[in-house]
Amino acid sequence: MIFERLFGSSGGNRISPEQARRRVADGEAVLLDVREGTEWKAGHAPEAVHLPLSRLASGAKLPAAARNKPVVVICRSGGRSRQAAQILAGRGVDAVDVAGGMSAWARAGLPVTGPGGRPGTVA
Repeated sequence: MIFERLFGSSGGNRISPEQARRRVADGEAVLLDVREGTEWKAGHAPEAVHLPLSRLASGAKLPAAARNKPVVVICRSGGRSRQAAQILAGRGVDAVDVAGGMSAWARAGLPVTGPGGRPGTVA
């Protein structure tokens, strides 16, 4: 896929939270959080856009910000994001997922934003 040729990856289509943060901060990709609404509200990466895996799997379109761009998919621990990346790849989207998900993101000391822009938690 184009994404892998441009950016490489660790372990197939998986990248580290730090790699994801860099790619998103550099404008090279969009971070897509596929957790459910209550998880998203508890805390998410500040740059992320949201589309639950349940909606993606039922055919929902990507949020406008994620269309026609490489996508980095994240969930809580990495299982759902891997599924989402596979669904997106099947639709022709250049997608990778974050190994360890938001749990690994938070352990790496990367920001997690909650309601009202306050610090959030990973649920």
